[in-house]
Amino acid sequence: MNTATTLRPTDLRSLRDAVLDTAGPIGIAGAGTATDWGAPLGPVDHVLDTTGLTGVITHNPGDMTVSVHAGTPLRELQADLAPHGQHVAFDAAHAADGATVGGLVATADAGPAALVFGSMRDLVIGVTVVLADGTVARSGGHVIKNVAGYDLAKLLHGSYGTLGVLAEVVLRLHPVPKRTATLAVPCSLEEAAAHAATVLGGPYEPAALEWTSDGTLLIRVEGTEDALDARLQRLRKALGATPRDSDERHIRRRLGTDESAVRPEAHAADALDAPGPDSHGAEALAPDAADTQPGTRGPVRTGTPDAPDERHSRRLGTDESAVRQSEAWERHASLVRGTPELAVLRIGVRPSRLPGVLADLPASSVTAGLGTGVATVALPPDAVADAHARVHAAGGTSVLRSRPAGSGVPAWGPPPSAIAVLRAVKAELDPQGRLGPGRFDPWM
Repeated sequence: MNTATTLRPTDLRSLRDAVLDTAGPIGIAGAGTATDWGAPLGPVDHVLDTTGLTGVITHNPGDMTVSVHAGTPLRELQADLAPHGQHVAFDAAHAADGATVGGLVATADAGPAALVFGSMRDLVIGVTVVLADGTVARSGGHVIKNVAGYDLAKLLHGSYGTLGVLAEVVLRLHPVPKRTATLAVPCSLEEAAAHAATVLGGPYEPAALEWTSDGTLLIRVEGTEDALDARLQRLRKALGATPRDSDERHIRRRLGTDESAVRPEAHAADALDAPGPDSHGAEALAPDAADTQPGTRGPVRTGTPDAPDERHSRRLGTDESAVRQSEAWERHASLVRGTPELAVLRIGVRPSRLPGVLADLPASSVTAGLGTGVATVALPPDAVADAHARVHAAGGTSVLRSRPAGSGVPAWGPPPSAIAVLRAVKAELDPQGRLGPGRFDPWM
């Protein structure tokens, strides 16, 4: 067996030269956080390590855009942007593990913030890419309203390094919110679907809406110091009035929880912001996990609506609520990552169909974006093929993100209706099939 030679370019020219000066199949590697996603990489002669392509190229605070080398870890970029009160509004779990900007684009990753800000597909406004024949192609630019021509960024989003090697990425930025809080609501998935309909249909503007299979609906809201407390109070009241019987189809199974986990007792004495009498145990936690990550949020004030002096006196790092909210989102991230003994599947369906799809899966753990229709589930390996089929039947997509060692579980479900178009694009941009062989097996 031949061992692939690793090449580590440090700029656009050396990246182009690496592609031109090599023959045969090439693999693309970043920080290694998504190595197991999709189908395994086939035999290659060379691996292009993009982690040498790092750093900010241009930051335009006034236009709220930034261009970076594709091998830049997102967490490092966030730290660079923080002093300017700006950030990339993106919070996928693997970003905290060191995932690179290019890798996050190539794997179509997304986090809870996609409810408002979308995935990397929506945040990227320009790219520079090296194609399989060494051609350097550029698309888009720094001016958001003046992006013309072919949108290569959207084409490369989710391509797993099979269409080109990302060299530079231009991202749109957003202001860091003044304050962030999360409302934690103990409930079943069926109840969470009803709560989600209430929240999304009202004037609450959630920044994230995620249910986890330990029986908790996490509703993140962002805003100013004073406005946020009022919104939390309105949310509690609205969710307390939500009927326990919803119009969604009945959820026949508990997803990785027992009855006590689905409806845990609220521990008001442990809560900084204790639930009201009609809130079914809803608990306000502030600030959230993003506030505790260096480089993503500034100092914030926390507390209860009826204790303003206490609220204004507490600071990040001294408030028990900050720790507990951080733990809530860290728990969510750990479920997204999964465990080595189970297969992890990322699912995307129409949000209204997501609860029904999840109910039919023998999942050990679940995170469900009830506003985005994106879920991550941990399954026994022998259940993956059936899960793919069920998601496809619901008009959705699914991709394997982790597999136990030695298991031959399928990475992809039935091919999409546009598979002929995908194959044509691949043939046009990489006619010799050099880049990322095997990643979309057996589709192409």
